[in-house]
Amino acid sequence: MLKHPVPPNAKWSYVFGSATLFCFLLQVVTGIGLALLYQPSSEEAYQSLQFITHQATMGKVLRGIHYFGASGMILMVGVHMIRVFITASYKYPREMSWISGVFLLLFTITMGFTGQLLRWDSNGVWSAVVAAEQLGRVPFIGTWLAQLLIGGDTIGAQSLSRFFAFHVFIFPGLIFLFVGFHLQQVLRNGISEPPKAGRMVNPKTYRQWYENLLKKEGVPFWPDAAWRDAIFGSAVILAIVALAVIFGPPELTQPPDPSLVHTVPEPDWYMLAIFALFALMPPEIESWVIFIGPILGITALIALPLLSNKGERSPKRRPWAVVAVVCVVVFMISLLTIGFQAPWSPKFETKPIAEVQAKPQDPVLAHGMSLFYQKGCQYCHQMHGEGGHTGPELSTIGRNWTEQQLQIQIVNGGSDMPAYGGMLTNEELHALVVYLKAQQ
Repeated sequence: MLKHPVPPNAKWSYVFGSATLFCFLLQVVTGIGLALLYQPSSEEAYQSLQFITHQATMGKVLRGIHYFGASGMILMVGVHMIRVFITASYKYPREMSWISGVFLLLFTITMGFTGQLLRWDSNGVWSAVVAAEQLGRVPFIGTWLAQLLIGGDTIGAQSLSRFFAFHVFIFPGLIFLFVGFHLQQVLRNGISEPPKAGRMVNPKTYRQWYENLLKKEGVPFWPDAAWRDAIFGSAVILAIVALAVIFGPPELTQPPDPSLVHTVPEPDWYMLAIFALFALMPPEIESWVIFIGPILGITALIALPLLSNKGERSPKRRPWAVVAVVCVVVFMISLLTIGFQAPWSPKFETKPIAEVQAKPQDPVLAHGMSLFYQKGCQYCHQMHGEGGHTGPELSTIGRNWTEQQLQIQIVNGGSDMPAYGGMLTNEELHALVVYLKAQQ
């Protein structure tokens, strides 16, 4: 394998596949270390992770490496697939390399998702609940899919056991299997040569042409080509370790508790784009998009090398491929940015408005200011730069709304606003209206 001949002039753009493998092996090693201390039971999981993070020797660094390693693996496999797509390296005879890579991408994302619940904190558990609810909306088989995911009708101890099996046994085993097949295909068909404008791929003549190229100009994989992989892979590992040492893993939120209503589940960054997409989508089409979207997307990726396995490979002659990648990257970055902002979710960590706006001398206005935060209005409405984005900003609401209009809206609520009529006394309602009317 080390002496396997490869085409000359393999550039730095070829290093992302091996970097993904480096990250996966790092995940295996750190995962074994975590499994030695982690207790996959609903009573002990949260406490065991707290012990690993704050008491076990180097436990915080170990968790940090595993956390940032997951991000590194997903990032590397994504960039690797973009490189393969732009250079059309999926064309004959490497169709199965691409198809196995598509499955490896799906397995990698699934590993990231299943690992989040193993933290067994409020954020991880409620994220799994959201995923199960979305699966439950799939037509015809949704209930069965949701039960398959969480191990029953509701989330509980059996859900943790199931996710632990997914994360530690099933999907790592599938990744090992498909990585082995992926590497076997690379050895069998060789590494794709750098594309050249005008040099077409002809399935009838390509293999003979490729063999002649290797005989004339081929170099051994090690050390002539692999040194770039070794340097870049090592740099990625060092970067992951540095991030783990400097920042550490994310702190656990509170233990899961169904009675806690001030919980906004937020998945890890690599799932935020999907989270944002469904949050922005009209509710009436969600069920069908959840069902049809993944099927169409995965089918298109798998069908790509089967429908286009010959012809031009150079990006210079395939501008549609470059445009498609740019559109996908811009789309994902936009959704990721919106996902971090989460304008559709209440902002429970907002500061009291009294900390950003001078407290008025009028006791009624001061009482209304306090109520604006205490009654949760500020979770959804921004006031003078502080608050949520779910509802409209109210910094100048008094210019256009009368006191009567404000009172009717507060008492009766709206499409996305609860009715506060039964939650406020007449005195509180008056103070809140006076405060809002004063916002000019």
